[in-house]
Amino acid sequence: MAKFSLIPREGKFFLLFEQMAKIIVMAAQELKKLVDTWEDVEKNVAVINEIEHEGDTTTHQIMFQLNRTFVTPFDREDIAMLANALDDVIDLIHAAADTMLLYKVNPPGQRAKELADIVLQIANEVQRAIPLLRQRGDLQKVLSFCVEINRLENVADKIFRAALTELFDDTTNIAEVIKWREIYQQMESATDKCEDVANVLEGVALKHA
Repeated sequence: MAKFSLIPREGKFFLLFEQMAKIIVMAAQELKKLVDTWEDVEKNVAVINEIEHEGDTTTHQIMFQLNRTFVTPFDREDIAMLANALDDVIDLIHAAADTMLLYKVNPPGQRAKELADIVLQIANEVQRAIPLLRQRGDLQKVLSFCVEINRLENVADKIFRAALTELFDDTTNIAEVIKWREIYQQMESATDKCEDVANVLEGVALKHA
């Protein structure tokens, strides 16, 4: 007779979170490519749009598993918060790229390139941290990645403030000011959401390590 177990296949959650982290890196790579080259803009934004759809699908899969799993690998609210924060990162990267296309902006300047680079760096740190959730013995290692994510978010915030200062000082075209202010905000907000991811990871590590 087969034994019935309430213990979930915890690997499903971990695989899905790792997939989300991979999608974030893919989106950040495409954003950096878009900003650095400014070629085939519509095509590149379409690629990011497809990546964003993949992120939505994975988020739905996480929430589906959460609703049907009796015993979860860590607190249910932490799983939900982590899934939503990861999804928000992807959404904001997509929003920044889509806004560039929608507003038909001028080619991105140095500050936009710097922000895109930070978005990619912080996405890479998230991707490195997520697999450490699998093993209780690795949870303490998560904390160092959280520190680095917080540091990068602070760098992004400084670049964002400098970008706004230069935008208002150097640009007389009010329409361009409005467009780029929104884009800079979306890119910086993507790093804010990565910090939210780090906060959830830190909480999980402290509770379960």
